[in-house]
Amino acid sequence: MTQLIWDGLFVGSFYALIALGYSMVYGIIKLLNFAHGDIYMLGAFIGFALLTSMGGIPASLSLVALLGVLLVSMLLTGGVGVLIERLAYRPLRGAPRLAVLISAVGVSFSLEYGIAAIAGPNPRAYPVRLEGGVFQVLGARVSLPQIVLMLIAAGLMVALNFYIQKTSTGRAMRSIALDANASLLMGINVNAVITRTFFIGSALAGAAGVMAGAYYGKIDFLMGFIIGLKAFTAAVIGGIGNIKGAMLGGLVLGFVEAFGSQWFGGQWRDVFSFAVLILFLTLRPTGILGERVTERM
Repeated sequence: MTQLIWDGLFVGSFYALIALGYSMVYGIIKLLNFAHGDIYMLGAFIGFALLTSMGGIPASLSLVALLGVLLVSMLLTGGVGVLIERLAYRPLRGAPRLAVLISAVGVSFSLEYGIAAIAGPNPRAYPVRLEGGVFQVLGARVSLPQIVLMLIAAGLMVALNFYIQKTSTGRAMRSIALDANASLLMGINVNAVITRTFFIGSALAGAAGVMAGAYYGKIDFLMGFIIGLKAFTAAVIGGIGNIKGAMLGGLVLGFVEAFGSQWFGGQWRDVFSFAVLILFLTLRPTGILGERVTERM
C-alpha cells in the first residue's frame, strides 16, 4: 500500500506540473491549449541537445549540469510558448472557439513532426541519468532520483502559487480570469499578462520534460501526446482554471493509475485514466475545486 501511494505521488507530480499550464491558460482566456504536451516534449529535446553539446559529464557533476540545463530549457520553452501565443492564438482571440481549437491541434502536430524532422523519428537515450541509492521508507522502495525530482516539482509549484497569490502580475492574472474587459478598463495590460501566462506554463512543461528524460532515460517526438492528454485529464479532475485544482488533480490521477495498475494490471492504466475523465465530465464537469460559472452575454 505504501509503495502504491509513493508511486502515485511521484507520477502525479509530473501530471500536476504539466496540468498547471492547461489551467493557467484556460483560466485566463478559456483556451484548451492541446499543444501544451508537445512543449513538454520540446523541453526534453532541448535538454538532450544541451547535454549532448557538453560532451562527457562526470557523474559527480550530473545533478549540477542537469539543474543548469533545466533552467535554460525552461527559458527556451517559455519563449516558444510566447511565440505560439503570438502567432497562433492571439490573431484568433475573437474567433469561434472551434477555430482556436483547430489551431492548437495544428501547432501540436507542427511541433511533433518538426522535432521528428530535425532530430529523427527514433527514440533517443538521454545523455545524463539521475542515479542514486534506494531506501526503504515504511515498506516502500524510494530512490534518491525520485526524491530529487519530486522536490524540484514541489518547489516549482510552490513558487508558482506564491507568484499567483502575492505578486501584482498574479493579481492581474486573477483579475483577467474574472473579467478581461473590466481588467482592461482598469489599466491592466491584458496582452502582456497573457504572454506571461504562456511563458510560465510553457516553462513548467519544459522543466517536466527535462526531468522525465533524466529519470526514464529515453525520449521521442511523440512522448508529449499521451502525457498531454493525461495532464488535461488532471486539470479537469481538479477543476480546470484552478491552480490548486491542477495540483490536486495530478495527484489524484497518479493514485488512480498506481492503484488501478496494481489491481487490474499495467495494461489497464490508460483505460482508468480516461475513464475517470469521462466520469468527471459526466458527474462533476467543474472538477473537485472548480466552481460553476455563468457565461457572460
